[in-house]
Amino acid sequence: MPDLDTMQIYSWAIAVAASRIFLIVLLAVIVRALLARLIRRAISMRIRGLNENGQPQLAERGKTVSTVLVQVTGGIVWVVAGLMILSELGMNIGPLLATLGLGALAIGLAAQNIIRDYLHGFFILMEDWYRVGEVAIVAGTGGLVEGITLRRTLLRDLHGTLHIIPNSKIDMASNMTRDWSRINMNVTVAYKENITRVFEVINQVGQEMMTAADWGKDLLSAPRAERVDSFGESGIEVKILADTKPIRQWALAGELRRRLKERFDAEGIEIPWPHTKIYFGNELHAAAGNLPASSN
Repeated sequence: MPDLDTMQIYSWAIAVAASRIFLIVLLAVIVRALLARLIRRAISMRIRGLNENGQPQLAERGKTVSTVLVQVTGGIVWVVAGLMILSELGMNIGPLLATLGLGALAIGLAAQNIIRDYLHGFFILMEDWYRVGEVAIVAGTGGLVEGITLRRTLLRDLHGTLHIIPNSKIDMASNMTRDWSRINMNVTVAYKENITRVFEVINQVGQEMMTAADWGKDLLSAPRAERVDSFGESGIEVKILADTKPIRQWALAGELRRRLKERFDAEGIEIPWPHTKIYFGNELHAAAGNLPASSN
């Protein structure tokens, strides 16, 4: 039987090991809590920097990202703490570390696309590329954003088709409704029209629409004729621009076209349609006065 001194040494060794394990656990708890607080604070400051108004959607997005990061860092802290505890218990953790390294490498290779999805999703969320309810062109597909996670983006197009896009496939996005939108349209009038009068009529219609109770509230500037955009095959194309509230540009453009059609009809301004003149034989020369017209 072991003597009293040996028992005391064993007891002392166990007490020291237990105290070290306790300190490791306590240190892991403290480190995890500090990291969680720092992560949440950093993401909260980042979200406020993106939008001073602090939209609820951005706050929820920051909460999602911070939760994931806290879980990941917490897992790493506890893995390290577990290895330190095993070392205190006298286990050789060298083979275990090698096994963990190989396992992590294998998982990384097998799930590299998923990992890439999450990494891209993290930056998309943190850099606020687009939000739920906005219209954007994502990975070449345009539509209404219905959902965003770290893994994928949900996009609904005008046909009602729901597109599920992995975030790793998104290398560029065009947000069409962030902060404000714009009416950008051309109206074609006949070459015979007085272009100055056409500009005046378009601007009058724009001002009337700006003061209308049902449409003016969504306009940030009155629609106005900016320039002659081009000489078309059948008429002169006039560029019309106006700034609108987000996602309202399409409805406003449709109403503007309706009002312009009614006013052009009332003013006698012709909206031309494509037409082609056909000449037979020497009628082209006769029209130019070079040759008499054929009697045929």
